[in-house]
Parts: sequence; structure tokens; C-alpha cells
Amino acid sequence: MEKSRYPRFVFNWIGGLILLAGYITGSIIIGFSSTAYKIIFKFDIMQKPWFMMLANAVVFSLVIAFFDFFVVRPSTKMKLNFNFSPTNFYTYLLIFPMMLGMMFVGEFFTSQIPTTGPFFGRFYEFFENLMQFMTDDPIVMVITAVIMAPIFEEIIFRGIIQKGLINNGVKPWKAIVFASIIFGLVHGNPWQFVGAVLLGCVLGLVYYKTKSLLLPMFLHAFNNLCSSILIFYTDTESFADAFKVSEWVILGVGIILLSLFYYLFMNKYKVHYSEI
Repeated sequence: MEKSRYPRFVFNWIGGLILLAGYITGSIIIGFSSTAYKIIFKFDIMQKPWFMMLANAVVFSLVIAFFDFFVVRPSTKMKLNFNFSPTNFYTYLLIFPMMLGMMFVGEFFTSQIPTTGPFFGRFYEFFENLMQFMTDDPIVMVITAVIMAPIFEEIIFRGIIQKGLINNGVKPWKAIVFASIIFGLVHGNPWQFVGAVLLGCVLGLVYYKTKSLLLPMFLHAFNNLCSSILIFYTDTESFADAFKVSEWVILGVGIILLSLFYYLFMNKYKVHYSEI
């Protein structure tokens, strides 16, 4: 039997602490750097979107590097490596409509979360201000949301957490759900939580079935690109507003797309992949 070139690492609470340590280390480095820049040049570089993009890249890179050097290499004697193979065209015809259906369903449930009131109102205002800051530079936003986020986040949440849990004996559906919930929580607000969990479940399913991390990266980029287009051209992140239809229509179409292409992908698509 040919030896796999992909390390068979596991993910557990120690791995979680290692990821957290990488995040904290990266955040400290960014904090010190921005403070030093402010002292020397009398300017708060944190106000620049391009610096926030760079900061995210540094933090995510350290999170991945920490897991690689402190978990993967000591336990497997191999460096962290993933399958990024493309697949046949038929696969894309199934997974992209399924993803679009998920986006429609996620939008409906997200729209049910209040945006006013003593708690939600202030939280939503803070969230809106943060999003406004991130969209000040459209080029930086697109690079961050459509390129960087899909690459880094899929490596961490699907490639490390989900795959590591499955390698550790966790049932695949539990690993997919767990990684998706963590993915939703790190977004830090209830309006992105629901969509992120649903997104994570679809991405996790596609990764588990195809064994290629490239496909969830493409789907993640597609999701973020659609959100960016909605923000830029409609001042909202709503398909219902963009298409001038009811939220219930969006939900209905979403359920049909998600259910139909999920069924086709799971039951009619007989191509099986393996990592070797």
C-alpha cells in the first residue's frame, strides 16, 4: 500500500490550545508593531484597512504554523500538507447550486435576528461600524474576503479541526458540525453566526466527500464574493433586497436548491476520492 504524503494528525483539546496560542502570539506581535509605529511616526496604523489585512494574514499564518510545528511534525514526522487537487466539472455543477441554496436559507434565518433593542441595537451598531471600516477600501476588502479568508479559514477549520477530529475517531457528521460551530463563533456576532455555521456544514461536507481542500476554498470564496457584491452595489447583504422579492421566496428557493443538489451530490454522485 502506497504511503500517503498527507500526515495523519489528530485534533483534540491540546491542538485547540496550540491554535489559541498561535492566535495570541500573532495578536501580541501585531499589537506591539502597531504601538511602536504609533510612537515612532505619531500615527495609528490600525486605522488603515491594508494593515488590518496584513495583520489577519500574520495571525492566521502563525495559528497554522503553531499547529504544524507543535502538533503535526512531532506526532507524524511529516510537515502539514493538504490535498488541493481539482475535481471533474460535474462536481462543480452540484456543489455551487447547493452552496447558493445554503446562502439563501442562511439569509432568511439571519434576517430573523433583531437589530434593535437595548442589547441587539448597540451590538448591531458596533457591527455595522466595523463593517463600514472594512469596506472603506474595496480592493483590500475583496482581497481579504475573497482570497485570504477562504484560504486561511479552510486550512484551519476544515483542514486542521474537522480532518483532525475525524482522524481522532470522531464521527464525520459530528466533526463537521463541531468545526462549523467553532467557525461561526469566531465571527463574533449573531448575524454572521447562523450563516457561518450553515456555510461551514456545506464546506465540511464537500471536503469530507471529495478529500480536496481546494473545493471548499472555491465555495467559500464564492460565498464571500456574493456578499461583497451585495454590499458594494445594494448597500445591504440581502438577496431579497437585491432581487426585490420576499424573504420567504428566498427561503423557498434556497430550500429547493439545497435539498435537490444535496441529494444529487450525496446519492447520485458515485465518484469517490482518497488522499494518497
